[in-house]
Amino acid sequence: MADREIQGETGRKIAARRDAALIAVISIAAAIICVKLDLSEALLGWTRFHERLQLDELPALLLVVACCLAWFSARRYREARDQLVMRRAIEARLAESLAENQRLAQQYVDMQEYERKALARDLHDELGQYLNVIKLDAVSIRDAASTGNDVAGNAARAVIENVDRIYGLVSSLIRQLRPVGFDELGIAAALENCINDWRARLPEAVIELSIDSGFDDPNEIRALALFRLVQEALTNVARHSRATRVDIRVARIRRSETQEFIEVSIVDNGRGADLKAPHTGLGLVGMRERVAAFGGSLTLASACGAGFQVMASMPVPNQLMTERSA
Repeated sequence: MADREIQGETGRKIAARRDAALIAVISIAAAIICVKLDLSEALLGWTRFHERLQLDELPALLLVVACCLAWFSARRYREARDQLVMRRAIEARLAESLAENQRLAQQYVDMQEYERKALARDLHDELGQYLNVIKLDAVSIRDAASTGNDVAGNAARAVIENVDRIYGLVSSLIRQLRPVGFDELGIAAALENCINDWRARLPEAVIELSIDSGFDDPNEIRALALFRLVQEALTNVARHSRATRVDIRVARIRRSETQEFIEVSIVDNGRGADLKAPHTGLGLVGMRERVAAFGGSLTLASACGAGFQVMASMPVPNQLMTERSA
């Protein structure tokens, strides 16, 4: 961006010098022509027969008009310059506001993931522990009542069944709040487990996951954003796409010596969607905000009956690139 601005400023200076040189050349050429042709005497001879029309005063009139036009141009130039300065100031404030919004979005995502992690830990450590105790007590009651007390045995079995349902619900909530295997094995293992869950939910669809060998992201929040992106895309496939095949690719691509990006693509062969039509859901908006919080971009491509493509690109900070290379 800075290089383009410098090049643009240099180009404007060169154009101004070229125009000034052109004006000087035209003025010198006009002076030479006037001297060679004695233009003033010629004009005097041509207008002598029309003295009553006062045509000999025309040069002075044209000089006044030229001075007025120069004044008018100078006024418009100053106004345009002031407008340009004001516009640049507004653009600078807008850029600051966008950067602030991006920072706030980043903090919101960080806080959200922290709260999810804390809630998942509490559900697992506290509620899960008490559920296990209740189940053990119910099993003891069932075993003690197996000698002949059918009422107590049935009640104990009912308690065990209810505890199993609640425990399954708690486990599902924990998986939604915190990816399984993420803290222990990293983002690649968490994505593999997520895809396996979706394969069970969508048996009619073939879901393929491709992750570059050795792929990892040391930034926990960005890795979680990547996971949520894939999760939301698969949710949209389940709700709207009716696809029979979904291809997911996660890669870390170096575009230059100083620029490296994490790129994600989710492509399905479903019924697609009209991207120009208004959408009331927040799924795509949330995906775009998550990617934008890390300075990335989200691109959507679709047409009715032609499937849906989600392509995200998130830059990797230079510091992390240095650490990875080391």
